[in-house]
Amino acid sequence: MSNTQTTDPLGFFGRYLTLWVALCIGAGVLLGSLVPELFNQLSHLEIAHVNIVVAILIWLMIYPMMVNVDFSALKHIGDKPKGLVITVVVNWLIKPFSMVLFGIVFFEYLFEPWVDPQSAQEYIAGMILLGAAPCTAMVFVWSHLTRGDATYTLVQVSLNDVIMVFAFAPIVALLLGVTDIQVPWETLVISVVLYVVIPLAAGYLTRHRLEHQGGDVAVQRFTDRLKPWTIIGLLLTIVLLFGFQGEIILQQPSVILLIAIPLILQTLSIFILAFAWAWWWRVPLEIAGPAALIGTSNFFELAVAVAISLFGLNSGAALATVVGVLVEVPVMLLLVAIVNRSRSQLTWPPMLAQAK
Repeated sequence: MSNTQTTDPLGFFGRYLTLWVALCIGAGVLLGSLVPELFNQLSHLEIAHVNIVVAILIWLMIYPMMVNVDFSALKHIGDKPKGLVITVVVNWLIKPFSMVLFGIVFFEYLFEPWVDPQSAQEYIAGMILLGAAPCTAMVFVWSHLTRGDATYTLVQVSLNDVIMVFAFAPIVALLLGVTDIQVPWETLVISVVLYVVIPLAAGYLTRHRLEHQGGDVAVQRFTDRLKPWTIIGLLLTIVLLFGFQGEIILQQPSVILLIAIPLILQTLSIFILAFAWAWWWRVPLEIAGPAALIGTSNFFELAVAVAISLFGLNSGAALATVVGVLVEVPVMLLLVAIVNRSRSQLTWPPMLAQAK
C-alpha cells in the first residue's frame, strides 16, 4: 500500500472496535440473563460438536480475510529473509510456549486463591489457542498504520497460513497435553480443516476469479464490500458467547480482568522481544514493524471457533478467547504508536539497505 493512501484501513466500525466489543459484551450478558432459554436453544444447534450459528458467524469473519491472502507473494519469500525468520521463530517457537508459561504462572499460582482448578485449566486452554494462532487479517491494518512494506506483509501472512495448516493442531495438542487437558486429535484436525483450510481455499478461488475479472482493483472492491460483514460477524459472535457466559460473568465479573492481565503482559513481552530483535539485527522499520506486530496479535476468530468446538460454548476456554478480542485492539493500537514513534527515536537502516 502506498504511504500516501488516505483511506482509513480500520473503517468506522474497526476504528471504534473496542467500544463495539464492550457494548456487545454488555448486550450479551444482559440478554443471557433476560432470555436464558433462547441461548440454551441456540447452544444445542450442533453438528459433530460444532455449533451451526457460531460456525456461520465465524465463516462470515474469516472468509473476507482469506480473500486478502495472495499466495503469489510467496515468490518473494527470499527477498527479505531476516524479517521472516523473526516472524516464524517468534510465532511458532516462542509465542505458544510463552503463552503456556504466562497461563500457568497466573492461573495456577498468582490467581490460585480466586480461580477454581477446573476454570483455571480452561482459561489456560483458551490462552493456548490464542497463542498458537498468529494474526492473519488484522496484520494488514497494523502494517498499513505503521507504513510497513505491503509485499512483505503479504509474504508473511501467506507463509504463516501455510504453516498454520500443518502446525496449529500439533502445537495445540502438545500444549494442551502439557497442561493435563486431554483433547481428541480428530476434533482439532476437523477444526483446522473447517476454519482454516476450507476458508483459505474459498478465499484463494475467489481471489483468483476476481483477479481475472478486474485485477487487484476488483479484489479490493470485493473485500471492501465485505468488510462491514466481517465486523458484524465478530460482534454477533461476541453477543452469543457472552450470552452463553452471562450467568458466570454476573457471578464473577472480576474473571474478565483476571484473564486480561496475563494476555496483555504476554502480548507486550512478545512485541518487545520481536521488535528489539529486529532493531538489533538491523532490519528496516518497514519490515521490523509488521514482523513484530504479526507475532503480537492473534487470529482470534480461529481461536474462538476452536475453543467452542473443543470445550463448548459455555467453557472458560471460549471466554478466554473472547477476552482476547476485547484486549486486542487497544493493545495493538498502542504498539502501532510505539512503532511509529521509534521512527524518530531509534536509528533504522534504510529500506534499500536490506539486501539479505
